[in-house]
Amino acid sequence: MAQETTLSAGRRGRKGAGRKGDSLFAVFAALSGVLILLVLAWMVVSTTGTALPVFSSQGISFITSSEWSPGDGQFGALAFIYGTIVTSVIALVIAVPLSLGVSLFLTEYSPKRVKGIVGYAIDLLAAVPSVIYGLWGVFVLLPIFLQPVADFLAEYLGFIPIFKGPASGLSYFGAGVILAIMVTPIITSLCREVFATVPDADRHAAYALGATKWEMIRQAVLPRGRAGIVGATMLGLGRALGETIAVALLIGSAVRLDTSIIRPGYSMAAVIANQFQEATGDHIRALVGVGVVLFVMTIIINMGARALVWRFNRA
Repeated sequence: MAQETTLSAGRRGRKGAGRKGDSLFAVFAALSGVLILLVLAWMVVSTTGTALPVFSSQGISFITSSEWSPGDGQFGALAFIYGTIVTSVIALVIAVPLSLGVSLFLTEYSPKRVKGIVGYAIDLLAAVPSVIYGLWGVFVLLPIFLQPVADFLAEYLGFIPIFKGPASGLSYFGAGVILAIMVTPIITSLCREVFATVPDADRHAAYALGATKWEMIRQAVLPRGRAGIVGATMLGLGRALGETIAVALLIGSAVRLDTSIIRPGYSMAAVIANQFQEATGDHIRALVGVGVVLFVMTIIINMGARALVWRFNRA
């Protein structure tokens, strides 16, 4: 009897300790979530407050004008916004089909041994620092690929406005290509995981109905992975929008709006990196303002991505 009483007391003690531990963990988790929100709010308030004088003096022209002359007090970020969007679009146009192809090869076609080697190489590429990509782009990719391709496009397709010369390897196109190389491993890794989660029963059902390999992929794998593909693409886009060093080395650093992608341009992250060290006064505030605009663009894109994923999940 005494032994049973002791055991009951021990169980109650452990149960009480467990409840206390659960409560402490719940408080810790809640504080962690609140801390993230506070840091985010702090970033928004502090950066917006720093840039507010420039926003007030420039007005809407800060995002509608391409006139950027710090010496004259003119700060129009449209050329940087345009360059960021153009290079990111070029990157996605190249990276998304390539990533889908590689991820489908790894999940549907490749032998296990090849899958392991290629998958490891892709994960390794995702971990390479951006400055390495930038230096490789300048010293290797520029002379043997970017400049020849730009010259070819200008010579044979120059009648199309987006390929109008004079051509330069340091251009929107050059920055877009290096961004595509950088975001491809990210999109590929995520799409590979998404396709791997498709139930084998769906594949077998498609084969049972007489589908070929491609028909099985088109009817069973891709529809199941639509939400994941969108999420992976948006994550790659977020990386492309905020990339700094590699883009700064390859975009050409020309403050201009140009329909031709084989001419030099500028991006928001690149102008901040290139000019911040020598900036003073309103110039610094304007660069912080460019960062605020980039931050807002990133938030809008992430919200749009979540809405698309939610829609595909409901479909």
